[in-house]
Amino acid sequence: MFWLLKLHVASALLSISGFALRGIWMLRGSSLLQARATRVLPHIVDTFLLASGVGLVFTLHLYPTQQPWLAAKLVGLVFYIVLGMIALKRGRTRGIRAGAWVAAIAVFFYILAVAATKQVVPLS
Repeated sequence: MFWLLKLHVASALLSISGFALRGIWMLRGSSLLQARATRVLPHIVDTFLLASGVGLVFTLHLYPTQQPWLAAKLVGLVFYIVLGMIALKRGRTRGIRAGAWVAAIAVFFYILAVAATKQVVPLS
């Protein structure tokens, strides 16, 4: 179980680091966004992140219907994914993309705070 948690945390850090870097490249109009590795690696990292998260849920018997903080993380994850898609692919203007990028990073830190405190409202 310990290794699964470490894999989950490492995957989360790699995921947000890659997302932040791709956001910077997007803002700068870098051609690096079109590189094969840039398009493939995030899917690999996020697959490990999701798989380790699901593994932890079943190993620890923590279910979103019984743990409000876990449900909050999952709702946050949906927002993070949608905002990430707007930031890196779907936003019509650079301003919309930049706003979605900042919002996605804020949501990521909300998810992190919820995970650390096991509270839906971590700063309360």
